[in-house]
This record gives sequence, C-alpha cells and structure tokens, in this order.
Amino acid sequence: MAPPPIVRIEHVTKRFGDYPAVEDVSLDIAANELFALLGPSGCGKTTLLRMLAGFERPSAGRILIGGADMTTVPPNRRPVNMVFQSYAVFPHMTVADNVAYGLRVDGTPAGEIAPRVDAALEMVRLGGYRARMPEQLSGGQRQRVALARALVKRPKVLLLDEPLSALDRKLREDMQLELVRLQHEVGITFVMVTHDQEEALSMANRVAVMDAGRVLQIADPRTLYENPTHRFVADFIGTMNTFDVEVSGVEGDRVRVRHPLLGELEVARAAPHVTGGVLIIRPEKLRLDFSTPPVAGERMLDAVIEQVAYYGDLSFVFIRLDDGTRLQVSRYNINRVDQGDPPPGRRCRVGIHPEDLLLVDDGG
Repeated sequence: MAPPPIVRIEHVTKRFGDYPAVEDVSLDIAANELFALLGPSGCGKTTLLRMLAGFERPSAGRILIGGADMTTVPPNRRPVNMVFQSYAVFPHMTVADNVAYGLRVDGTPAGEIAPRVDAALEMVRLGGYRARMPEQLSGGQRQRVALARALVKRPKVLLLDEPLSALDRKLREDMQLELVRLQHEVGITFVMVTHDQEEALSMANRVAVMDAGRVLQIADPRTLYENPTHRFVADFIGTMNTFDVEVSGVEGDRVRVRHPLLGELEVARAAPHVTGGVLIIRPEKLRLDFSTPPVAGERMLDAVIEQVAYYGDLSFVFIRLDDGTRLQVSRYNINRVDQGDPPPGRRCRVGIHPEDLLLVDDGG
C-alpha cells in the first residue's frame, strides 16, 4: 500500500473576480518528491503555488499538507517555506544572519541557531561564506543563501517559484544539478514552478502541465515527452510535428486513421479517451532520405528543404511536403556518414514509421 501523499489538492479553484486563474485542480504530491508545475505565463501555476504557501486562499476546494487541512491556515503556521524568483536576500545582513533570520523570528533558542545555520550553509556548499554580505556573492550564491534560509526551518515542503530564471544559462544548468542533489540529500518534498520545459524534464520526478488554469497531464518526464495526451502538452514539451487526420475506427488502444499523403494506417492513441484529434511525431523520429531505399514499414513522403539550423551536435532541418505541410527533422551530427547539411531547395524524402505516430486529443 502506497504511503499517503504529503500534499493533496482537492478540486481547488481560484477566481479573481470572474476570472478563473485555477480551475478545479486535483493532484497528489508524494513525500520526498521533486514535483514541477509547468506551463506558460498566466496558466495558473504560480497562483496554485501561492495557495500552497497560504498567500492566496482558494475560492473552492481543499489543500491538505501532511494530512492536515491547510486551506484557511495562515502562511506562518504552515509546514512549508518558499524560495522566490528574486531571492529576497536581505542586503544589509551577512549570509549567516540571512539564514538565521527566520529562526530568530520564530523564537528558536539561541543555542540552536548557530549549529542549524552552519548545517544549512554546508548543505548548500556555502560553509565558508558566513560573514560575507550579499553584494559580495554571485547570483548563484545568493540563490543558495535563499535556499539555506528556507531549509534551516526544516519545512515538510519547500516551494520554489521560478527559482533559477534570473540566472544565466550556464549557471542555471549548474544550479539545476545542485537542486536535485540537495533535494536527494535533505529528503523533503520540493514543489517547483517553472515555464522552462528543459528545467522541468531534467529535474522533476513528476510534472504537471498546466494551461488556462487546468492541469492537462501529470506524468514522469519520459512519459510526458514520449506519450503526451493533449496537443498542447505535445507542443509545449519539446518540438512536435502534427498531421490532421480522419479517424475511421477504434479498437482497443489502436485507431485507424486516414491522411491524404500518409494514406490509411493504424496507430496508437495516447489515452482511452482519445477517439479523435491529431497525429504527432517528434523530429528525431523522422528519417531524412536522399537516395537510400525505404526502410521496411515506412511511409515515404516527398519534400523540399526550406532551412537548416546547425547546433553543433545536431541540426534541425525544416522541410515542406508537397501539400504544403511543414515539418522539422532532427539530424544528429555525431558519427554522421554524410558531410554537411543539405542546402535549401534540395528535394528529399522523409521516412515516417507508423509505430512512431501517436493520436492525441486536439483540445486542451
């Protein structure tokens, strides 16, 4: 029997006037899980995080943390702490005083404060920075101070609101690894809000993809990428090619579809509720071909090269089919037999295997 979730959100809705920022969201978050709320700006992910923190109160529904109903409990009485996008490090306090601040406000005995501060700073690898001022720290180090200040209070759940968005790309990648390491070491639940797909996929155990106040899909990163259930999720997680099709039959987890160029074929559907929608396929599953015979089972479509974008280890080739459909193909440049990328205007064929196609819901 699975242990009870550390966080349970039951049919939570939040309205600002007539606008539903969050609409009937239900989800469970396990203890010791790194859980991400992912979606574009305005999708409701930050509002949901603020309701977990207690800064906003739901218009309907319940929020339970550790089995206790926290729906109306004020922020300072919840077993959570929050790390903000802007760090919110006090500029006039040393690193040690920043980390100790919450303990002093809570009335922690003086003899406990210093060892807990030291332990928190060691956790975030800032053990030798106690006496430094925030102005003497890099952006990544200030973010670590904010993390230490949150962790020193030993919350059951740590909430992270776009914690790495203010950092440059290289530092952000380094801090992603640090946060995952830290979450494993401290063994508490992290709930992170982000709009960065790569960040969510590389860090989280599970991801909830949100749009227009609703949760469209919750799954581990590999499932979200390989088996999205909605067109929005497919488009938002990475890059996706789509084909509009007519469904002619459904049998079990397979559907029969018809497309003007692909013809009649049988494909998988993303979920039992999907009985119509669009076919999707990732760029890396398309095979660009100039002269070799078709691979067994492939459907070959004529196309022309429109543009090529070179990224070192791979190239993105943008092609146009004869019916005007535009597709993106990934070509990995490591150990490639051919030299260079095809020039724009060159005719080619693209190989598509039906097993790599998936029918997803066109709504949401």
